[in-house]
Amino acid sequence: MNGRSDTLVFVPAWNEEDNLPAVLEELQQELPQADVLVVDDGSIDRTAAVARESGAHVISFGANRGLPAGIAAGYGYAMEHEYAYCGRVDADGQHPAGGDGFESYRYKPSGARRFGTALLRRAMRIALRRPFLDATSGMYAVNAAALPLLARPYTSEAPEVQGLLRLQQAGLRVDEVPVDMRPRASGESKLRGKKAVLVVVTIIGTLVAFDRWRQRG
Repeated sequence: MNGRSDTLVFVPAWNEEDNLPAVLEELQQELPQADVLVVDDGSIDRTAAVARESGAHVISFGANRGLPAGIAAGYGYAMEHEYAYCGRVDADGQHPAGGDGFESYRYKPSGARRFGTALLRRAMRIALRRPFLDATSGMYAVNAAALPLLARPYTSEAPEVQGLLRLQQAGLRVDEVPVDMRPRASGESKLRGKKAVLVVVTIIGTLVAFDRWRQRG
């Protein structure tokens, strides 16, 4: 993973020492020419050390700053180092790094997650005026034109949605490509219970505010 490529893949990570090695190994196998950056969000385990041992570049926050800051830092690094392309995958092992995914391990979301996703799909259709199946996916790929927009600080706990709205507002083309997902490799999601509900409410509020702003414009 050392060396310079025209492509950067960054991995936001918070206390993911158990899952991160397999994620970085898969990236190395599937995208051997890409540079890899791990954005360590103030982890108190060996996340940063594991990333360095795997040959990845590392940005470490002194304290936990949250996913929005990690995402902005990843895109900011890509912009600063003038990469032509930038991808993002999560550190929990849910995203197959290449191919068509793994059919035998197809991810089946819980009923609560399906309900939340249905609400978000309706809100995204209103805000973007087009269907969008999963606005909160942590798997992205963009070119350099999108980097200045996605590297800006996020003011919402729904950075993926806010990023999509920025791209839409700038008139950039956004395509959604279906991919398979696997269950989280180990540990528990940081978004569960009341926090998950709060995120859904926050996202819908962001979309409603954007739609009202656009109507006034």
